[in-house]
Amino acid sequence: MTLMQWFIFILIIQVIHGLGTWKLYIKAGRQAWEAFIPVYNGVVLMKIINRPWWWIILLFLPIVNLIMFAVVWVETARSFGKNSRLDTALAVLTLGFYNYYLNYIAEVEHVKDRDIQPKTGAGEWTSSILFAIVAATIVHTYFIQPFTIPSSSLEKSLLVGDFLFVSKFHYGARIPMTTVGAPMVHDTIPLLKKKSYLFNDDFTKRKTSWTNKLQLPYLRFPGFEKIDRNEIVVFNQPADTLLDMNDFRPDRNYYKPIDKKTNLVKRCVGVPGDSLEVRDGYVYINGKKNELPDRAHLQFSYYVQPKTNQFNPQFLKKRYDITDRFGIIPNANNMYRFSAISDEALAKFKNHPNVANIVPIKDEKGRRDPNIFPHDPAYDWNVDFFGPLYIPEAGKTIDINLEVLPLYKRVIEEYEDNTLQVKGNQIFINGEVASTYTFKQDYYWMMGDNRHNSIDARAWGFVPFDHVVGKPVFIWMSWDGKSPRWERFFTTVSGSGKATSYFIPFLVILFGWIGFNKWRARKKANS
Repeated sequence: MTLMQWFIFILIIQVIHGLGTWKLYIKAGRQAWEAFIPVYNGVVLMKIINRPWWWIILLFLPIVNLIMFAVVWVETARSFGKNSRLDTALAVLTLGFYNYYLNYIAEVEHVKDRDIQPKTGAGEWTSSILFAIVAATIVHTYFIQPFTIPSSSLEKSLLVGDFLFVSKFHYGARIPMTTVGAPMVHDTIPLLKKKSYLFNDDFTKRKTSWTNKLQLPYLRFPGFEKIDRNEIVVFNQPADTLLDMNDFRPDRNYYKPIDKKTNLVKRCVGVPGDSLEVRDGYVYINGKKNELPDRAHLQFSYYVQPKTNQFNPQFLKKRYDITDRFGIIPNANNMYRFSAISDEALAKFKNHPNVANIVPIKDEKGRRDPNIFPHDPAYDWNVDFFGPLYIPEAGKTIDINLEVLPLYKRVIEEYEDNTLQVKGNQIFINGEVASTYTFKQDYYWMMGDNRHNSIDARAWGFVPFDHVVGKPVFIWMSWDGKSPRWERFFTTVSGSGKATSYFIPFLVILFGWIGFNKWRARKKANS
């Protein structure tokens, strides 16, 4: 729905609330009209149920409000003497319409200055759990989100098994677009393997289904910095419609809301307004070779032929810091394919006494890979030779014709929600002949440092800013699958030089704080 449609919807909710509670407001010593005034009626209701005024803010936060509405319904019933388990169940199961029974039929009196402390241990546990979920959901949605590195596309900078904290506020926290869903889970409920949100995934019905109409339009709080070139960014995969990341296909088979698409982490090598080209696997920005931070290490694939004996994979991987697994190629004179080796590892590996020959695996310039953006026969691009192309910038206008249309068709039609048709040699945007197009938002080019083992922008194209989730800032734990990597605990993601672990200082501060609190409590008890 649009913002205007949501405004009308909220007004209707206010009328429903007013009609169902105005007598209760009167019994609580208020005026009937106060039940109908948006926002103000919520502030007054908080006074009636003896709860803080700021609860009204929680009622407007998507996902959080699903919990808070139920809490307020129950608290309203209890404020008028309805404290039984049946009353609680009816308040929740009727979606608040139990208030109509209390308002028009039941003989109830307002319990002024009601004791809001739970009467039982079970009630106290329930209250604590609910508000822990609310607090965690707010932090998860608007401030910091935990994230796990699932693939080796940024290996050496971020390792498989790194557990990150991703800042939502650096670039501005995005308000959830999906309003009905489970808190603190992404697109799938763990263990159950069921969709975690209310939405119609049928692409043909993405605008007509009533569940899809419950989507909020894209809104974002102001951030305090922009995405810089070569920063690592977490974002929603633009072309994602999948449960299984290994089943990537660039076309559209069904539809997901933006904030429920798969979270990915890549390096932003191109920012809005850049001209980007890939030559022999290396990125060039505005004609100059892109220089990565010193913690970044590009990795490429190679064929390696041993002199005599076969290689020991486990020994080589550890000794030469080889990223991905490798194996022998059948019927190729014992030739091995190494999927990802950094330049530093390659320099050391060349001196291995069993290495006879090393051949880089690079695609040829001019050979078209059909899996590479823009998936059009007119563009003979592949993972190693790509572009040049312009990365769209909000407010900038480009000439649009049949030659460049494949590059920007998805931007115009899907990301910026225009209708697009081609009739003969003419392009029609929103029913009108178009020779230029002005972009509505910024776009970015996200790639992995593991250049031959990364599904990235070369497969799906531009990443719109409304797909950006946040900035990885901290590695709080790292696990290699068998044991912890202690040296990576509590290290920063960005910065220059070798990352420093702050795990020991953290433990010192933590135990110092615990000891101080115990000492203070003991001193208070003895005074």
